[in-house]
Amino acid sequence: MLKEPVRSAAALTRNETDDAETAALVRGARTGDRSAFARLYERFAPIVHGLLLARVQFQDADDLTQEVFLNAIQRLNALRDARAFGGWIAAMARNAAVDLYRRSPETTELPSTIGRPDPPTAEAAEILRIIRELPPAYRETLILRLVEGMTGPEIAARTGLGAGSVRVNLHRGMKLLRQRLNGSGHHA
Repeated sequence: MLKEPVRSAAALTRNETDDAETAALVRGARTGDRSAFARLYERFAPIVHGLLLARVQFQDADDLTQEVFLNAIQRLNALRDARAFGGWIAAMARNAAVDLYRRSPETTELPSTIGRPDPPTAEAAEILRIIRELPPAYRETLILRLVEGMTGPEIAARTGLGAGSVRVNLHRGMKLLRQRLNGSGHHA
C-alpha cells in the first residue's frame, strides 16, 4: 500500500484556510448572501466546467455548468459539511453529465472539419476526444490542468483529492495521452 507523502505545515495550513473560507462562503450563501455564492462560483466554476468537459461535448459544458450551480444554490441546505462543498459540487457535475446523456436522444456529430477547415480547432477537438477516452481519474485531472489551467495543488484543494493522487493522475494521464497522440500521428 502506498502512503500519502507527509504534507508540509504550510500546505496543511493552506488547505485548512481554503476549507474554512469555503465553509464561510457556504454559510453566507445559505443565508441569501449573493456575493458569497458568487465567490463560490468563481472558486469552483473551473472545476465544474472541467469535470463536465471531460464527459460532454464542448458546447454543452457551459450550459451544464450554469445548471449545476443553479441546482447547488437550491440544494445548499442539504450539504451537511460546508467544508465539503468542492467534493459535493464535483459529484453534482458528474451526475449532470450522466443525466444529460440519459435525457438526450442519441445523435451523431459531424466532424468539425466539414464546412470550415480550421486545423488548430480540429486538432484541439481530436486531442480532447483522445483525453475523453482515458480513464476518468486521468481525464478529469488532465482537463482541469490543460483546459482550465489549474495547478496540481489547486486541483487537489478544490476537488478534495490528495495532492499525491493528483500528481500521480496527471503524470500517468500525460503518459497515456502522449502514447495515444503518438499512435494517432500527432506529435506530443
